[in-house]
Order: sequence, then C-alpha cells, then structure tokens
Amino acid sequence: MGRRVPLFINVLKKNRVVPVIVIENGAVAAPLAETIADAGLTCLEITLRTGAAIEAIKVMAQHPGVMVGAGTVLTLDQAKAATDSGARFIVSPGMSIKIVNWCQDRKIPVIPGCATPTEIQQAHEAGIDLVKFFPAEHLGGVKMLSALASVFRGMQFMPTGGINAQNINNYLAMKQVVACGGSWMVKTEWIRKRQFDRIHQEIRTMIAKMND
Repeated sequence: MGRRVPLFINVLKKNRVVPVIVIENGAVAAPLAETIADAGLTCLEITLRTGAAIEAIKVMAQHPGVMVGAGTVLTLDQAKAATDSGARFIVSPGMSIKIVNWCQDRKIPVIPGCATPTEIQQAHEAGIDLVKFFPAEHLGGVKMLSALASVFRGMQFMPTGGINAQNINNYLAMKQVVACGGSWMVKTEWIRKRQFDRIHQEIRTMIAKMND
C-alpha cells in the first residue's frame, strides 16, 4: 500500500481482520454484505477466483457500511475491472510492480503479496509500507514473520493464508501486523447455502475473541 493512504490503514486497524470471500453466485452479494456489516466488520475482500466476483463487487460496493476490496488480483486488467466496479483497494498474491504503480498513480490502496525478504525490499523500494504476508502459515507463521519484521521495521503486514480462530491473536499481538486476512468466518460452503446466521455468529465470536 502506498504511503499516501493512511486512512485505509486506520480502517484495517479498526477491523483487525479482513474476511476473504469467494462468491460463486452474485445473488448472495447483497445479503452477505449486510450480514458482515451487521456483525461488526466494515472491510472485506472479494477474491477474483470466480466469474461472479466482479458482479459481487458492484453489488457489495453499494452497501454504505462496508469498504469492498478485490483480492487475488493477478493482472492489470483485473485491477482496472475491479476498481471500475467499485473496489476501493487491491490485494494481490504476489509483488507486481505494474499493478502497484498503476494503483499508486491513482491513489488506490494496494497490498502486494510478499513471501521473501527480497520481495519485501522490492515493495519498500516501490513506496509500499503495507504488504500481504502470504501464505503465512506455510511460510513459517509467526516465527517467520517476526524475523522479517525485525529487519523491515518500517514495514507493516497483513498476514493471510492459514489464519484461523486459533492462531489469529498470535499474529495480532505483533506490533507491525495491522490486520489479518481470513476465510474461516465466511466459508464458501456457508455462503453457497446462504447460512448468513452462521456467518454472523462466527464473526461475532471472532470479534469477541480478538477483544479478550
């Protein structure tokens, strides 16, 4: 994320977790956005892994209570399509300088994925001060992130990948972690079956656990 959008950092810090959502049917977008907002979160990420993702972004971006971003953004065309549809931030699994530069030119918050010291340094040199540490648990989890954070002290992190109710507080306890990305509270199966009450309860339980 570029250094010109500190307001976005504040939104992430307030939420502490960003639901990472896979939507297979655009018809569930509106009630899902309402469910997430009512449960107490104001920021969410729709992954561009399905044909329904762009439609879902368009619908959910109209909800006044949530900030909608696009995730799994692999190409510049995807970034353009997502922002044209109302996405207010971009998350990619890797470090794409094309996507980063395009977003920065338009003052769109962008969070590139980084897995190595080299990638984090490249992000820093590009003017990024928030990266997605992905896939967090597979890369060594808190121990690995702590080692990286000790070197890149000016960098902030949003770990994603393998984050769940059991380990999220371990990540959030780290000073340089602003929020975590996770899908366990918005499982694709629950969305598919329109189990919005279950999603609502899982988010409420998670928020209570983070505030313990």
